[in-house]
Amino acid sequence: MNDSFVSRFVSRFVFHFLAAPGARQRFGLIVFLGVALLLVPALHLALPPENAFHVSTYAITLLGKIMCYAIVAVAMDLIWGYGGILSLGHGVFFALGGYAFGMYLMRQIGRDGSYHSDLPDFMVFLDWKELPWYWSGSEHFLWAALLAVAAPALVAFVFGYFAFRSRIKGVYFSIITQALTYAAMLLFFRNETGFGGNNGFTDFKRVLGYTITSPETRLVLFGVTAGVLAASFVLARALVASKFGRVLTAIRDAESRVMFIGYDPLWFKLFVWTLSAALCGVAGALYVPQVGIINPSEMSVANSIEIAVWVAVGGRGTLLGPIAGAFAVNLAKSWFTVSFPEYWLFFLGLLFIVVTLLLPQGLAGLWRTLRRPRAARGTKT
Repeated sequence: MNDSFVSRFVSRFVFHFLAAPGARQRFGLIVFLGVALLLVPALHLALPPENAFHVSTYAITLLGKIMCYAIVAVAMDLIWGYGGILSLGHGVFFALGGYAFGMYLMRQIGRDGSYHSDLPDFMVFLDWKELPWYWSGSEHFLWAALLAVAAPALVAFVFGYFAFRSRIKGVYFSIITQALTYAAMLLFFRNETGFGGNNGFTDFKRVLGYTITSPETRLVLFGVTAGVLAASFVLARALVASKFGRVLTAIRDAESRVMFIGYDPLWFKLFVWTLSAALCGVAGALYVPQVGIINPSEMSVANSIEIAVWVAVGGRGTLLGPIAGAFAVNLAKSWFTVSFPEYWLFFLGLLFIVVTLLLPQGLAGLWRTLRRPRAARGTKT
């Protein structure tokens, strides 16, 4: 890779995001980062809890969790909205990233656990004498961060290679991904796998030597999550605007024609599938220290279906829509599960039906419809 290639790539990147149309998106991105990195920390640390503008710890944790979900929604939109690949098993990639980073957090507890042992508490309780081989290196932050990306990416690559090579697609692919996440959930529920069984990992103490529950640490995690969400959006936008993205959408719309003109859909689909899984792993790694727990329930089929609901509600094939969908659905879930816990699943099902029948393009399509008459009036004048 010579210097001229690098310079051309950088110049094109700068053109697309600093000179090309889309100033509103860039402005929104800057405002979002400004609010997440400057305004929210100021309102949380500088104002007393009784102040009306104080941002509580609960709000920071909730918004940080939803931003992790939004990263997953962007990852899902890449494969479903632009690749036409509906996955009902993305929860397993999210959970694998969470477990990979959770191993590091469990090692950081040290002898501060209930049994004051070098082993995690659940291993002492189950009478383990030493760490399994796959826990090697988990005490190092960089290794855990790498594993959080590599583990889901590797699983996705192997699974995707055989599935796409066999030309499995449509509802059959969705069913297989659903079976994958269900099998993984059953595996992680077993105590002998060394991942805490049905209780998973919890009771974290520190991350990089800092107390994980301190306001400063929570704000740093919140800011990092916001930055990763923005970076995921920029990366996805650059990908779908490139030649690769145009070929990917062509595969979505007419795979046979793309094959006829000389492209092999396998590697295009496999790349975006693996990238999507890696993004989910990053989201899972950011989710665990903020929420404070990871267990096999994150791999449940219902959770994976919810991911598809976020994208459908927001509007697939738009990138911004799935982010809005993740926020809208999870904020509604937070309110419904407190006020009307027994009706939440009914509301979720009704929401999906309404969006499917009345808003096939989701919130993004509704927004475009509402803005179109105003734009038309502006053109006439």
